[in-house]
Amino acid sequence: MTTAFDSIVLGGKRLTSRIAMAPMTRSRAFGPGAEPTELMATYYAQRAGAGLIVTEGVQPSPVGQGYPDTPGLHTPGQVQAWRTVTDAVHREGGVIFAQLMHTGRIGHPSLLPEGLVPVAPSAVAARGQVYTYEGPKEFVTPKELSEAEIRQTVADFADAAGNAIEAGFDGVELHGANGYLIHQFLAPNTNRRTDAWGGDTEGRIRFAVEVVTAVAEAIGGHRVGLRISPGNVYNDIAEDDPTEVYAALLDRLVGLDLAYLHLLEGPERSLTARLRKGWPGTFVLNPFTHPDVTGPDALKLVEDGTADMVAYGALFLANPDLPARLAAGGPFNTPDQSTFYGGDHRGYTDYPTLTA
Repeated sequence: MTTAFDSIVLGGKRLTSRIAMAPMTRSRAFGPGAEPTELMATYYAQRAGAGLIVTEGVQPSPVGQGYPDTPGLHTPGQVQAWRTVTDAVHREGGVIFAQLMHTGRIGHPSLLPEGLVPVAPSAVAARGQVYTYEGPKEFVTPKELSEAEIRQTVADFADAAGNAIEAGFDGVELHGANGYLIHQFLAPNTNRRTDAWGGDTEGRIRFAVEVVTAVAEAIGGHRVGLRISPGNVYNDIAEDDPTEVYAALLDRLVGLDLAYLHLLEGPERSLTARLRKGWPGTFVLNPFTHPDVTGPDALKLVEDGTADMVAYGALFLANPDLPARLAAGGPFNTPDQSTFYGGDHRGYTDYPTLTA
């Protein structure tokens, strides 16, 4: 029987276990350059015992930033600063992928360089507020991307992936979940286009397919993972019946021989089973555990074949040596959920406490 503590080959690297650290926004890239700091190097090195670390969301371009003090991978200074982080993780024997996250309409002009505004498939504002340096602000109506701007955005992802490899990352994860740009193209309430980038299923999956393909061509499919969250309502997304769209998406991506598919699970385990069956490669699961954080019971998901790897979020914040504690059966420090931000995260792990 395969267990979560068995090794697995991913992206050409042999992982020490099947326990992944989920991506979690930390907002510690202080300063105008959006560059990683020594604090971030320490934070990730402390958690190098994970079979795989997936970093916080990293913007592939200036307009892709949606939150204060999140890091980028689009300037030479950022690449150099990330090298400090990846070197620290590798010295501890860890494997680390950079999550590339373009937030699309989720953000605010005050967080962007002068003259830039959030962009999206369609000019549809999200309901709610985003945290800025001046406090919470209402989401604005984004600029609808033109054909040329869409193609530039695809190229931005590929360039950022190349920068990630130059910075020493073992691979990248593309954030297609939680209501950010790739997800916005997939969802009918945020993608109201009638051209080839919207409309029917084939149109709505096109952006995701082209981004993943471009990144795979840039750095090799074996270094690329994709994160999805079908039906996730976070950031004002509405997908009443996502099965058809995501089945079609997976069908188009199978031939790229990607490192993994990372599912941020919703309440329906039946959808997880369908996607697992339709994905022949490594299947990473961030299980739905609302209102609790993912705990030791999730290890059974590897044993029973539900997933090849299981991803932990908040529990990694309070327990940097989490895999060792899971192997020993505890004890576990309890994450301080009172300082989570971003509203009702429904158990999703993109926005844990900034202070842990």
